[in-house]
Amino acid sequence: MNVKRGSITFLKVIIFLVGIAVLAVCIYFLPEAARRDAIERPGDYSLYPLLVCAYGICITFTVALYQGFKLLTYIEKNNAFSDSSLQSLRVLKKCTFTVIFFILLAIVYLRVRAQFTGDDSAGPISLGLMGILATSIITAIVDVLQKPIKNILDLQPKNN
Repeated sequence: MNVKRGSITFLKVIIFLVGIAVLAVCIYFLPEAARRDAIERPGDYSLYPLLVCAYGICITFTVALYQGFKLLTYIEKNNAFSDSSLQSLRVLKKCTFTVIFFILLAIVYLRVRAQFTGDDSAGPISLGLMGILATSIITAIVDVLQKPIKNILDLQPKNN
């Protein structure tokens, strides 16, 4: 039982630290990048769509981290097969699709911008595609976890 509690505590700490890193990106790094870009190129607003996508990803990722934290709390309380954990998994799945949407939006913007400016956007686009792949894997894992919980919850009312 201590190993289970230690593992869950470790995962909760990791989620908390990742949340702090995302908060630091939202509060310090993204505004700093916008400030530097505004100083270097006054009147050029081409960075703003990417900032909107970055903030959208950060906010959605923070919601997903919170749902993961809640799910770990349910597991810790031996309440893993409940409606609450199923709801957390549903929200996690919606968050993954939202992150994929924002990444696709950024890729489309970069591609269109590259057409007009002649820049090479292959590097950022390939990173975005890797992000979509990683997020899709997480979506598949959440879907695999969701099905047995849904099946168990469907069987419970019949047994009562």
